[in-house]
Parts: sequence; structure tokens; C-alpha cells
Amino acid sequence: MKHVAVLDYGSGNVHSATRAVAAAGATVALSADADICLAADGLVVPGVGAFSACMASLLAVGGDGVIAARLAEEKPVLGICVGHQVLFEAGVEHGVSATGLGLLPGTVERLQADVLPHMGWNTVEPAADSKLFEGAARERFYFVHSYAVRTGLGGDAKVTWTDYGGGRFVSAVEYGALWSTQFHPEKSGAAGAQLLRNWVATL
Repeated sequence: MKHVAVLDYGSGNVHSATRAVAAAGATVALSADADICLAADGLVVPGVGAFSACMASLLAVGGDGVIAARLAEEKPVLGICVGHQVLFEAGVEHGVSATGLGLLPGTVERLQADVLPHMGWNTVEPAADSKLFEGAARERFYFVHSYAVRTGLGGDAKVTWTDYGGGRFVSAVEYGALWSTQFHPEKSGAAGAQLLRNWVATL
């Protein structure tokens, strides 16, 4: 059985994420310890709230170094919600820009929609060769956010898109060992459970 660490840096629905990953077939440890997070077969980076606050909390526990070290060794990392957003170069909220981890190109910006936050179930448009969405490409997933990346990533990244409010945004990324979702798989019922099983199967 594969072992997954959920990075405990004070942000995100860590307990629901821990339970969901365990249900997907892995043993799970909730920890901020660098050694534990580096040794695990997979690392989950959750996150809720403001981009800048999540970045500050992540840096405070050395999460940036842990994520970078894992990716340097091609060890899987899964970001969820704001844990997905902080992987990008920057986030702009209320006109103020905060620096992200810069592992993916792009800026997290306010969605162009009349109704925010984007809260509830929505469909996705996965990349044609997506492994993350195998068996769940036609399903709906649960979103709670007002900000997202609205531009393409280019390169070798496999990008999943979602339409909302007359525009589209990046709702998932698969880029080597780094995968991430703007939605909450742990709140997305059977579809989210399938995604987590897909990820655990790659570990």
C-alpha cells in the first residue's frame, strides 16, 4: 500500500482530504515534518482562503522547499484548491499581487463572472490524454472559489478547463509529477473519489 502525506500548514480541509485519500487506497499521515513529507510516495497540498495567506503559511513551514525537492526527484505532488493556485507564479486579490511558488506559468486572477464565488457543481473539459480524469471525464466536480488562472500554460502541461460566467479557467493541471485541481475532489462524491484513486495508482 502506498503512503501519502497531507501537508499540514494550517490551511485547507486537511481532515476531509486525509479521509478521502485513505479511502482511495493509501495510508495517510497529516504532517508538516519535512522528512515525512519527502519520504512519502505522494504529497497532497490542500488550501482554502486567500492566496497570500496560504503562501505565507506554506513558507512558514518550509513547504516550498519540500515541494521543490519532491519535484526535483519526480515524486508526485497533488495540489487542491488554493493548494493548486499557489503553484502558479502569482495571485492578484483586491488589486494586490502576491508571489506564488512559480512551478507553473500564470497568474491567479478574479473570475470574470456576475456571480461569485463560483460555488457548487460544474463540468470539466479534460485534456484528451488525461490520466487524472480516467473514468470520470464526463462527471461534475465541486468548486468553491472566486479566483483562478484564465490563460493557457503551454509546454507539456495537460490542462483541464471549466466554463463559468461566460469565460473559462484552468480547473486542473497534469505536469510531470505535479498534478493539481481547482475543485475539491474530497467534496466531489464518486467522481472525486475516482480522481483520487487515479492519482494514488500512479504512486
